[in-house]
Amino acid sequence: MMFLKNAKIISSCGQRVILSRNNFLKIPKRNGYLVLVPEIGEDLPQKYPLLKEDKSIEFNTVTVEKCMAAIGKQTIEYEEGVRTLGRKLENIENVSPKDLFEKVLNPLEEMYVSLNITWGIAKILYLGNQSLMPTQYYISIHERARKASASRYINRPIYQTCKNIINNKEINLTNEERRILSKYILEGKLNGLELQNKEEELLALSLTIIEKLKEYSQKLKVATCQFNFVIKDYDTMREFPEEILKSMAQDAEKAHDGPWTVNLDPALMNPFMEYCPDRTLRWKVWDANVTRGSILHDKSVQTSTVLEEIRFERNKRAKLLGYKTYVDLSMETKMAGSLENVYQTLDSLLETACPAQEYEIKELTAFASKSGLEGVLQQWDIPYWSRRQLLHLYKYSEEDFRNYFPLPKVLSGLFELTEKLFSVKIVENKKVDVWHKDVRFFDIFDLKQSSTNPVGSFYLDFYSRGDEKVQVSQDVGYMVPIKERSKASNTKPLVALIFNFQPPSGDEPSLLSFRDVRILFQKFGHMLPHTLTTIDYAEIAGLAFVEWDAAFISDYFFDNWLSKPSLLRKISSHKDTGEPLSEEMIETIKNMKSHLSGYHLCKELYLSKLDLELYQSKEFWRNIMSRLWKKYFVIPQNKRDNHVCSFEVIFSGDFAASYYSNIWSQMIAADLYNAFEEVLSEDEQMIREIGSRYRKTFLALGGSTPTSEIFRQFRGRDPNPKALLTNLKLDVKSRMLESTREKV
Repeated sequence: MMFLKNAKIISSCGQRVILSRNNFLKIPKRNGYLVLVPEIGEDLPQKYPLLKEDKSIEFNTVTVEKCMAAIGKQTIEYEEGVRTLGRKLENIENVSPKDLFEKVLNPLEEMYVSLNITWGIAKILYLGNQSLMPTQYYISIHERARKASASRYINRPIYQTCKNIINNKEINLTNEERRILSKYILEGKLNGLELQNKEEELLALSLTIIEKLKEYSQKLKVATCQFNFVIKDYDTMREFPEEILKSMAQDAEKAHDGPWTVNLDPALMNPFMEYCPDRTLRWKVWDANVTRGSILHDKSVQTSTVLEEIRFERNKRAKLLGYKTYVDLSMETKMAGSLENVYQTLDSLLETACPAQEYEIKELTAFASKSGLEGVLQQWDIPYWSRRQLLHLYKYSEEDFRNYFPLPKVLSGLFELTEKLFSVKIVENKKVDVWHKDVRFFDIFDLKQSSTNPVGSFYLDFYSRGDEKVQVSQDVGYMVPIKERSKASNTKPLVALIFNFQPPSGDEPSLLSFRDVRILFQKFGHMLPHTLTTIDYAEIAGLAFVEWDAAFISDYFFDNWLSKPSLLRKISSHKDTGEPLSEEMIETIKNMKSHLSGYHLCKELYLSKLDLELYQSKEFWRNIMSRLWKKYFVIPQNKRDNHVCSFEVIFSGDFAASYYSNIWSQMIAADLYNAFEEVLSEDEQMIREIGSRYRKTFLALGGSTPTSEIFRQFRGRDPNPKALLTNLKLDVKSRMLESTREKV
């Protein structure tokens, strides 16, 4: 659900450590003028250019010029600092761990934390206030900061010193020190610092990959933009919710008058496929999506050749670095550890998910046929008839739930859950500068430590603001780290959570869809490992150096709480009556989670296996796709389906040989949540004890300990995929298929 793209480095490990926060969004192109500003500001404060004396952010006076000047000055100083500190280590054989940390790594961390603060502020302004940070400026800041921050991992003297110390068995290291050294060594290895006389070859390969990724991205962008379909008939749009109508209307003020536009942006395309009653139009949109970049379109936008070249060049680079395949290289940064372990887990999930899918498709086909579908159920029919079936079975639509989730009520319940589980107190602070009047700021206090000295803090920017904020899909929110916990820099964790929820209307608060509620819980969960870490080194605190496939565990852990009836009642209150969700509505929410869960999990398993096989074998992509499809889907593959050509996230996107990471995190999260389900819900003391254990492990330890070890500390065993299958009710559906077969 991430490779460093600059001329000198394409690091697999850098994916997680560096790019988890550096490549956290795709930057849309916007029209405008680029104004040149000074790159180095001579009058800027030395250490924290955009902070006040108390180290709080001075948003009231931050300008794009200040950000550009600060990042220019800091990146130059950072890169020079890396070179200077590296030179101190040259020709010195026996550097002690104490000297390495005190004289090299800690000063590096101080500079890194300072650079990240400016970088984080720029990200916030880009996402939250485009008038203060237009896209062109942010692109410049982002690329410059990313290149500078990576320079510490390609310094040979620092790399060699770390290696010498960790290989000396007579030296005693703390767990944290060992992990930091391991990080520098792994990053150095994946950036080619172990190669002898092949540096030029590695550089040439890296440059080639960069060019191929750029070519693929440009072709796919053009192919995507070519489809833009206008609808003028209101009968086609009659079933669409108000908010979706507004987003598709050419004039949002006349959402019911039209015309309406649909394109291949998931924010528009996905709801269109769910609500459009016209089968022919659904097919047209589906076909445009799955044929993007294929040979069915003009040669100038065909991606097949370039994606094959990307596969080849990445595997070539992996072999140069000493790995059998690019997938083997990728496993260096994964909790799973090996391809064999990944395949074994995915196959175990498929064993139950596939018969569950077969049962679901049979039921959906029967319902659709009775409700007017003529002919065979096809891929482009599933989103529409799935929504209709869900409404038929459980009587409630997404809009019905929106009236029950006023934002203040949801937020209060989320805070209460967090405080109960982890013995913290979340308190709003209204004396802090913010980038917009709607933004709120909160401190987190550890109840066992201090009620006046917070352990971490966060901003909340909830509402959409038209063109002022970056427009994103309804299923996306952002967590932007600003400050890391660092003893060397004397900084505490600070992050920003940014969403695009419906703003309040008059005296009526913002009303969230249940999808919005899930996004809020997930992103809040993603924030907690950063803000509640107890590790004092920024290099391994929070989500830094956490394996990719473990990065979203806390997201899904919090999401799982939304199946708990007592919590759903606590966070719900009808906007008019104040009544919480009824038992029937709570049951519907639980059923919504498992509706077509077999089909959706099989799809994710298929894409995960497809990604891994593409980067493991030399077989042509179409042959791999056709072979795997038969194993994972009940519905036959359509001959026009060329979705691999637009599988952007594994080519020019962030998850090459890593797509399975999302499923892996879901699996771990389900197993962790199951620990709470195993105790009686009314046993508050036991729940608090388990919550305390979760905080001491998954929230506190960050990247200081391998996640597999952290899991064993919490659960006392290795992960089991059964919890996810039960969570999605796939075991029940699989048995129901067997039952129907027996009757036949």
